Amino acid sequence: MHFMHQIVYGSSNMFFFLFSGSDIRGFTPFRFSVEPVDTLAVRGLPAVLNCSAASDAPVRVEWKKDGTFLNLVADDRKQQLADGSLLISAVVHSKHNKPDEGVYQCVATIDNLGTISSRTARLTVAGMKAKPSRFINYILCLLYQI
Repeated sequence: MHFMHQIVYGSSNMFFFLFSGSDIRGFTPFRFSVEPVDTLAVRGLPAVLNCSAASDAPVRVEWKKDGTFLNLVADDRKQQLADGSLLISAVVHSKHNKPDEGVYQCVATIDNLGTISSRTARLTVAGMKAKPSRFINYILCLLYQI
C-alpha cells in the first residue's frame, strides 16, 4: 500500500514524499520558479503573464481568470507558451467589453501527486487613442516571439 504525504512551504511550494509501508520511495520538489505579477496592458497590443513551474516530474500548467479555468482551445487570442506563461496576442478592451481585464492565476499539477496555485495577478488595461506604429508592433512581436 502506498501513502503520499505532502509537506507545504508557503502557497506555491510543495514537496512530496511517497511512502510504501515505512520506506520512503521518492522525493519530488514542486514549486513555481516564476509567478505572474500585476500587469498593465495596452489595448490592441500583446500582453504576457509569466509563469513557470519547476519539478523533476512532468508538470501540467493551466490558467484561471477570475477564479475560472480558461479554455485556451476556444480562445484564439490566448495561448500558453512552452514555459507555461500566458500570451494574449491582442488585448481587447472597450467601454462595455473588457474580456481580458481581471485577476489571473497559474495552476500547476503533477498527476498523482498534487496541484499548486501561484499568487494572483491583476491585468489592467490602459486604452490608447491612437494606433501604435508598425515599428512598435514589430518590436513587440519580436520581444514576445509571436
